[in-house]
Amino acid sequence: MTATSSFLARRTFSFHACPIQQLSRLAQSRNAINLAEGFPDFPAPEHIKQAAISAILEDYNQYRHVQAACDEVAKHFSETQGVQIDPTNITLCCGQSEAFAASIMAVVDVGDEVLLLDPCYETYEACIALAGGCPVYVRMKPPYWTIDMNMLEASISSRSKAIVVNSPHNPTGKVFSMQELTDIAELCVKYDLLAITDEVYEHITYGNAKHISLASLPGMVDRTVITSSLSKTFSVTGWRLGWAIAPPEIAPAVSNIHVKISDSAPAPFQEAAVIALRSSNDYFVSLRKEYEERRDFVLHMLRAVGFEAYFKPEGSMFVFVELPVSSTKDDVEYATELIEKAGVAIVPGHGFFHNNKRESENFNRFCIDGMGKDTHEYTRRYVRIAFCKSKSTLFSAARAWQSYPL
Repeated sequence: MTATSSFLARRTFSFHACPIQQLSRLAQSRNAINLAEGFPDFPAPEHIKQAAISAILEDYNQYRHVQAACDEVAKHFSETQGVQIDPTNITLCCGQSEAFAASIMAVVDVGDEVLLLDPCYETYEACIALAGGCPVYVRMKPPYWTIDMNMLEASISSRSKAIVVNSPHNPTGKVFSMQELTDIAELCVKYDLLAITDEVYEHITYGNAKHISLASLPGMVDRTVITSSLSKTFSVTGWRLGWAIAPPEIAPAVSNIHVKISDSAPAPFQEAAVIALRSSNDYFVSLRKEYEERRDFVLHMLRAVGFEAYFKPEGSMFVFVELPVSSTKDDVEYATELIEKAGVAIVPGHGFFHNNKRESENFNRFCIDGMGKDTHEYTRRYVRIAFCKSKSTLFSAARAWQSYPL
């Protein structure tokens, strides 16, 4: 250990670069087409940009809390989910990431367990670990990412504090059904669990799939912390404007932690959020239509180069697809060669899969899926493709990928 590293906190050694970070340098060196990162490469809506510009020109440059933005979040949630929210229980944060972190810090004590439906977004684990909690993973079953409710219930212990629900889901594109949400809600009530939701893709759903917030189910509004943001809905991932909606006894703690971490969300973008959340229904309809076309294009592209793509994403902006049986490569090998040979960057999927740190007979058996198949046979077989890109980018990727079929 070097003299410098001896000053590091032990917790830092448990955090490693994710697959997307590890491959990003190679992708940049090859000037690869970016279908890896989940941000759009096309402009944000003009009226949203103008609202931010106006706020800057009016010198909204200092620490600021824009209550009107909280009012619009509450109104928007009521209109879309049928749940009345007190705007004073909303904390505006620097993106959904900070909203989620502040929510975890507000409720998770050392030793508390938090249930996560796996595969899942990697920052959940980091936030729980930094709070001193223990993530407990419950594997969803591919290719349709179904939840074994018996397995979920068996994962609950006397130390369980909360469950995280991300729908529409990153990385799979699954939208949880009413029945699944009802079953989860019943377990929350039965075992007195809090739910913490990530609803950033709430407006990006396809076909008959519809986003339903867990908070809208009976008995859940007072035991759910909802996190979301402007980022995905309005193509402004760099604005870092999100929020946490919490029950009255939790909301002040979330707000206090947010203030201690970052003091306030970006002032001009709080002002722009007021305008964004007042967008007409036509905007949200058009958003879904545009993304559905992109999803279908990418699915067609994948099938053309040898993927089977059993599961058609119901929401979000990603396709999470298994490498064909004929391929002998794992996810990292395939993603690396795709950059090198076709100049297209995607994400190896294994970074979204996790193992439980707590060992027991129950948890060991969770490493076997319903067909008796070792999960390690498929956790290194998935890749994630982002289709939140311009049509010209997607066309270019399709042409390049054709040069490297499976």
